[in-house]
Amino acid sequence: MRNAYCRTLYEIMSVNDKVYVLTADIGFRNFDKIIEDYPERFINVGIAEANMIGIASGLAISGKIPFVFTIAPFVTMRCLEQIRIDLCYHKLPVKIIGAGGGFVYGSQGTTHHAIEDIGIMRILPNMTVICPADPVETTKAVQATMELEGPAYIRIGRNNEPVVCNIEYQFKIGKAVEMCKGNDITIFTTGFILNNVFQAAKETEKEGISVRVINMHTIKPIDHKMILKCAAETAAILTVEEHSIIGGLGSAVAEVLAEEVEHFIPFVRIGMRDSFCDIHAEYDELQKEYGLCKESIISSIRKLHAQIKDRPNYKQHLLSY
Repeated sequence: MRNAYCRTLYEIMSVNDKVYVLTADIGFRNFDKIIEDYPERFINVGIAEANMIGIASGLAISGKIPFVFTIAPFVTMRCLEQIRIDLCYHKLPVKIIGAGGGFVYGSQGTTHHAIEDIGIMRILPNMTVICPADPVETTKAVQATMELEGPAYIRIGRNNEPVVCNIEYQFKIGKAVEMCKGNDITIFTTGFILNNVFQAAKETEKEGISVRVINMHTIKPIDHKMILKCAAETAAILTVEEHSIIGGLGSAVAEVLAEEVEHFIPFVRIGMRDSFCDIHAEYDELQKEYGLCKESIISSIRKLHAQIKDRPNYKQHLLSY
C-alpha cells in the first residue's frame, strides 16, 4: 500500500505542480523518484511531526496541496492540536497519510501500533477519514482526495497486502462497497483486514451461513444508506476492524443503528478492547491474539449465527422495517 501511495503521488505531481510531499524522516526509498524529479517539492522535516503539520498548513494557505506522511500513531497523536486547529478549523486541503495502521508494526510495540487513530481523526470537524483495503483502493483513495476542499486522513498498511478490490470499480468517498452478497449476517469492515473477512465469509458460506461483506472504506462520512439497507435485509450485523472498538468503525455503525433503526438487530463488534497491546509478537500472532485472523472471524460468524438461527421468525424484521 505504501508503494501504491508513492506511485500515485508521483503521477499526480507530474501533472500538478501545486502538490508537495512532506515526511517526518521516513520512507526515503519509496520517495526516491519524487526526490530525484521534484526535489523542490519534497520536504523532510525530521522527527518533528507537529512542525510538519504547521509547515503543511502554511503551504496550503499559500495555495499548495500538501501530502504529509509518517507512521500512523505519530501523525495522529503527536500533532493532534495542530491538525485540529491549523487544518480542520481552517478547512485546509492537507492530506495526512498514516502508514502502518493497526498492528502492522508488530513487535515494535505500543508506540508504533495505531489502534486509536481512526477514532481520534473521526471526531474532528471537517476531517474526512479513509481506510483503504489494498494497493488498488489506496491509489483510488489518494486520487479521490484531490477533489476534497478540506483535510483528509488516509490510513494505510506497509507493503505486500493482497489485492482484494477490483481495479475497475468506481471509488467514491462516503460510498461503501458490497464485496459479496448474503442474507443472514452483514459484516462491515475497513482497511486491510478486509482480506481476512472476505476469506472467512467464503468459508462459512460452505456451511450454509450467508454472509454479506461490506467494505466501509470511508469511516467519515459514513455511508448511512448502506448501513440501513443491510439492517433491513440481514438478521444480524458484525463489525471487524484492526482498531479499538471504541470510536472506530464499530462505534460509527452503532451510532447509525441506534439513531435510525427502530427494530432490534443483533450487533457485535470485533476489534481491540479497551486495553493496550502488551504482547511482544509479530503481526500475524497479534491478529490471532485479538480475534482478527481468518479463523477467529469464522468462529465469531458461527457464534453470531447460532444466536439468531433458532430465534422464531428471526427475519421478521424485514416486514416491519
